Amino acid sequence: MSENVSVYDVARLAKVSPSTVSNVLNGRLDRMRPETTERVMKAMEQLGYTPNQLARQLKTGNVPMIGLIVPSVANPFWGAVARNVEEVAQSLGYQLLLCNAERDPEREQRYAEAMWSSGIRGVIFGSSPLSFDHLVPLAHRGLQVVAFDRQSQSADQVVVDSIGVDNTLGARLAVNHLLTEGHRRIGFLSGPIRTVSRLDRLAGYQAALKNAGVEPDPALIWEGASVSAFGDIEGVEMGRAGARTLLSRPERPTALFTVNDMYALGAYAGARDLGLHVPEDVSVIGFDDLVPLTEISVPMLTTVRQPLPQMMCEAVELLIGRLSKSRTGPPEHVVIEPELIVRESTASPISHIAVDTLTINKE
Repeated sequence: MSENVSVYDVARLAKVSPSTVSNVLNGRLDRMRPETTERVMKAMEQLGYTPNQLARQLKTGNVPMIGLIVPSVANPFWGAVARNVEEVAQSLGYQLLLCNAERDPEREQRYAEAMWSSGIRGVIFGSSPLSFDHLVPLAHRGLQVVAFDRQSQSADQVVVDSIGVDNTLGARLAVNHLLTEGHRRIGFLSGPIRTVSRLDRLAGYQAALKNAGVEPDPALIWEGASVSAFGDIEGVEMGRAGARTLLSRPERPTALFTVNDMYALGAYAGARDLGLHVPEDVSVIGFDDLVPLTEISVPMLTTVRQPLPQMMCEAVELLIGRLSKSRTGPPEHVVIEPELIVRESTASPISHIAVDTLTINKE
């Protein structure tokens, strides 16, 4: 038997997913058909695969563990990311080391260096930074990186595997929905726009407006310019502050597209502070679809869904595939289409405009 045989080799021969092979190895046979189990067992026998592959990894100094560096799990979105990553990693025989770096390149580098020193050879990064320059030395030493929510950039010194939704398309879906409802003054509510994903969402917002013949108004773009951090932890508070600012303008927006769901829920509070109601006075649309928050909010939040379970499964399998050398070749860039989920927080502005016109005509 070759010592390089991996779970991925077994999966490929049996024509199943790596997680299915893991279920067989861990005795979770109730999750699959008997013929599938038999196919996996035959593939393992044919390849001479045994579950002691992890022992070989330990002898080489590489531990069966991957790293995950996110801005902060204080934001429920990143908590959901961590939970999904951990679940997939464990199903493939790997443990997870989680670090919160608050999008600070120096902290990210320190954490990554510590992981490397501990024998961890693969890390998923969720910060979507404008540059990965701080990871160049580690990447040259062999650290495998999967970037979540970040497309590769022309100025990147090192190109890594990546996975994420099409953020530009997601923003266009959101704004086009509002345009179809009849909105023309649409605000963009975000924290500091210093990440690739936020820049892409801003670009999608602007492109959708221009395509509809609406010139984007810089006065309707709020990014918390006075905030030094990125607003990952304070998303609700920043959404509230941003909504209060935009909705207090003489010509206020009739709708708000927010950079994520936490900002959207904060916008609810900001509108309420001003005596306005969602969606009667202002429509609000988010990004992420943080179930159950989006479904228990009042009104239920219209948002752009990122399919996290699918995305994180692909991210982990891609990373472990690199570590096991079952996936070779140039960096892979997986882009998944987002989905617009229409609920109750968006509506046409025509209803209250018509009431105002009727009142004026009566006078």
